[in-house]
Amino acid sequence: MANEKPQKISIGFEGGQVLGARVAPGDLTRLRGALGSTGWHELSAEDGTVALDLSRVVYVLVEDEEHRVGFGT
Repeated sequence: MANEKPQKISIGFEGGQVLGARVAPGDLTRLRGALGSTGWHELSAEDGTVALDLSRVVYVLVEDEEHRVGFGT
């Protein structure tokens, strides 16, 4: 697998709560496959395992790898 670096994601829920996590690409793929279904999904993140109620998830934001620091153009 080319990119095994954990990816930073934000998961938005009904009511406006947001959960940030860093997950392996395979775990992100499994989460994306589970979206749209109902029930609980366990997501392995760097800080531990999170149980998500899929019926309450409204979005998953995957942050770009390309962050820039400084004043360059």
